[in-house]
Amino acid sequence: MTDMFKTIKEQVKEANPTIVFPEGTDERILEAAARLQAEGTLQPILIGNEEDIKEKAEEVGADVSKVKIMNPETYEGMGELVEAFVERRKGKNTKEEAEKILKTPNYFGTMLVYTGKAAGLVSGAAHSTGDTVRPALQIIKTKEGVKKTSGVFVMVKNDERYIFGDCAINISPDSSDLAETAVEAAKTAKVFGIDPKVAMLSFSTKGSAKSEETERVIEATRLAKEKDAELMIDGEFQFDAAFVPSVAAQKAPDSPLEGKANTFIFPSLEAGNIGYKIAQRLGGYEAIGPILQGLNQPVNDLSRGCNQEDVYKLALITAMQSLHK
Repeated sequence: MTDMFKTIKEQVKEANPTIVFPEGTDERILEAAARLQAEGTLQPILIGNEEDIKEKAEEVGADVSKVKIMNPETYEGMGELVEAFVERRKGKNTKEEAEKILKTPNYFGTMLVYTGKAAGLVSGAAHSTGDTVRPALQIIKTKEGVKKTSGVFVMVKNDERYIFGDCAINISPDSSDLAETAVEAAKTAKVFGIDPKVAMLSFSTKGSAKSEETERVIEATRLAKEKDAELMIDGEFQFDAAFVPSVAAQKAPDSPLEGKANTFIFPSLEAGNIGYKIAQRLGGYEAIGPILQGLNQPVNDLSRGCNQEDVYKLALITAMQSLHK
């Protein structure tokens, strides 16, 4: 395990937050929850039928005897959750609709986070991104001043760590979206011990090419500086001009980044998704995420191809986010 996760574990263990897992009968979730409980790192909550969960846990050899299990069908506090949900939705759902909706594990788990009964949520091992993110956007919602959530990866290899975003959520971001992603990515970087130096990426460096696409990135850089005057950010950059000091000296000699960027904002989802997977598969970086940012409380989405280690690490990240809410 990288030093980053050793540090995260130490900080999380001291606070011992509660993280909810709506997919309580999934083998990978059970194994990770058992491990987290045994370590005393955080308090997992498994959502589902208790008998089904315990039967599956015994089948896969996961000791969840001390893990809290909550069943939406029998939860005694459901009336309180229903009232809170109806109020939060501001008339978009009736009480009867709410009672039905909150029987859904992801909605039930998200309401536990919203009402303070859990510090964060991890789902997606058996659900689509939409199934995980939709309840979060409807209930937890984005922070004041943030219109959209975005998804970043922490790219880790040995002692190196970088932030790549948006690689998961927004397909065709406009300048405002890119600026929001940049500001929030800088905050995410700080959570993981990175002093953010943000590069707004493009196929052009400082006007070497001009197009609608490059102008969008230039405008995004300006908007990000308006949002956070203290932010170390510059653009537009080709990747080498943002990352290699000798190239930066030639292409962008006046840039405060000096080719030492560590937080990279891609101009589109396709660029971000391709970029992080190239770094992962060819560069040998571990891609941790996607980590959703911009929400009032942490909710994170697993890949359906995840393994137990992925669940374990994303739970630690979610717990870490809850400490920096």
